[in-house]
Amino acid sequence: MATDDPIHPAEFVDAVRPFLARNDVDGMVGLVRSRWDDEQLAGLFAAADPDARKVAALAYGLTGGRCCLPQLAELLRDPDLVVAQMAEHALWSVWFRSGSPDANHQVCRGTRSLNRGDVEHAIEHFTRAIDLDPEFAEAYNQRAIAKFLLERFDDCVDDCRKAVKLMPCHFGALAGLGHCHAHEGRLVPALKCYERALAINPRLDDVRQTVRELRDQLCLGPTDPPPCPPREA
Repeated sequence: MATDDPIHPAEFVDAVRPFLARNDVDGMVGLVRSRWDDEQLAGLFAAADPDARKVAALAYGLTGGRCCLPQLAELLRDPDLVVAQMAEHALWSVWFRSGSPDANHQVCRGTRSLNRGDVEHAIEHFTRAIDLDPEFAEAYNQRAIAKFLLERFDDCVDDCRKAVKLMPCHFGALAGLGHCHAHEGRLVPALKCYERALAINPRLDDVRQTVRELRDQLCLGPTDPPPCPPREA
């Protein structure tokens, strides 16, 4: 049973390590849900020990909800590269399951349709997900991706904006919004969207390169995007 007490980082890592060693995801999920809540896990995001931050991000990706996503997004700027990677993976995991159960199911069906190239059916599933849960940011983001593939850029912009409004830390939707503006020749808005995405997740290397190219194209000088955090030794 979860309590309000902070988690001791070393004790947390020791408790979870056996499940990691034997790749027992279900066991780890059961342990975490029985002992700690989202706020306790988020408290570990600021732990001095990078192993605690890594495992906390992993655990949150498996069990966490929307409440502590802003704290999780802070780890995208962590000096430890693995911590940042774990945080990015965790964010996507939570985003994809943050709707109602029926809406989540529709998004899963939509992504399967998208993966096999059936874009129109993917849009139908994402639209059903939105109808079931209008606050489901990832449903808008996935529908935006599908519309982008069909070059329906104006519709894609609307969905990206809705995703960002619902989930302000959604760097993927911000980058997607930048792609839409760029394809329509709106280079200044595209640059602003890319820079916002980088401010959230500074390790988006492709976006970083695009920002440099756009600044050069717009004669804005060599000012670099927000620096990528140095890696811990």
